[in-house]
Amino acid sequence: MSESYWRIVEPIWNTINLDSVEVFLETYSRSPRDAALLYAAHFCQSEVCNGGFHQLFYNVTGVLAPEAVDGFRAIEQRRVAETVQAAMDALGSPYPRDRGMRAEILAHFTPRSFDALDEQFFALIRTEAGGFEVATDKYAVRSRRLGGA
Repeated sequence: MSESYWRIVEPIWNTINLDSVEVFLETYSRSPRDAALLYAAHFCQSEVCNGGFHQLFYNVTGVLAPEAVDGFRAIEQRRVAETVQAAMDALGSPYPRDRGMRAEILAHFTPRSFDALDEQFFALIRTEAGGFEVATDKYAVRSRRLGGA
């Protein structure tokens, strides 16, 4: 994680709570928007890069997938955002933020069900808009210039 990017995320790192949908939405909404978007994109890319979309959706962090889509758009990784949205769409509409609901749906999938979207994500996260760290750094600089975090 780069220094520019971390300067924006670090102050909210322990304030956003993923324990439940309601608590997440409340704590996320109280965070500065630029920082919250980076937080969501960070957690999404961390989970997907570690274990694919199945892991993201199975874990508590799956609650923030819609915000991650917005985060990737904000950092100008629009194709990454589209890939995350496509994976979310596989779980149905509206996207099930509740972890229990996602687990019930995922019981009908295998971890390999998302392989094509995982591979697309891996390729794009490293290349689109210069790659994730370059994109987040540029966003951090723009955010500070515009009076954000």
